[in-house]
Parts: sequence; structure tokens; C-alpha cells
Amino acid sequence: MAFVKACPAKDVKPGKMKGVKAGGKDIVIANLDGRFYAIGNICTHMGCKLSGGKLEGANAVCSCHASVFEMKTGKVVKGPASSPEPSYMVKLEDDDIMVDV
Repeated sequence: MAFVKACPAKDVKPGKMKGVKAGGKDIVIANLDGRFYAIGNICTHMGCKLSGGKLEGANAVCSCHASVFEMKTGKVVKGPASSPEPSYMVKLEDDDIMVDV
């Protein structure tokens, strides 16, 4: 595994999330009170992009069937999804969000 650039930190405002491609993976990054978290961007229920949904507190809500995933861990908070999202370590480097893929 290696850290790769996902996007500039300024592109993910507090309380928002953004879908990116990093290291060949589809990832959604959320800014929770100035800290960044990254999980898989493809809902484990039916394959919709989580970045098309909304961020409610520390959870990503899928726009297709309202599955809810915890942004800090990828854990399913509410179905219909039953499998968690992969979770990625994140660090800031020179104002860029770097994700360990």
C-alpha cells in the first residue's frame, strides 16, 4: 500500500464530501470538522456512488436506497446494505489529501 494524491484539501469543505479516483479506486472523502476520512465510494448494496448522496453528521447516506455508512470506519449504520465499505487512511501533505490505497 502507498499514499497517493486524492485531491487538494480545499476541494472538500467542512461538512461536505467529494468522490475521487485515487490509485485506481473509487473513493469518497469527507471533511468532518477539519479532519478528513475516506471510504469506498460504491455502495455495497446496489453499486450507487455514495458521493451522489449526502453527508449527515459523520455518516454518508446513499442517494439510491438510503443505506448509511460511517465515514470514519466504513461500517454500515443502516441498511439495506449489509457489507461495510473499505476504509482508507488519510493524511495531509502540502495542502493535498493523500489516501493510502
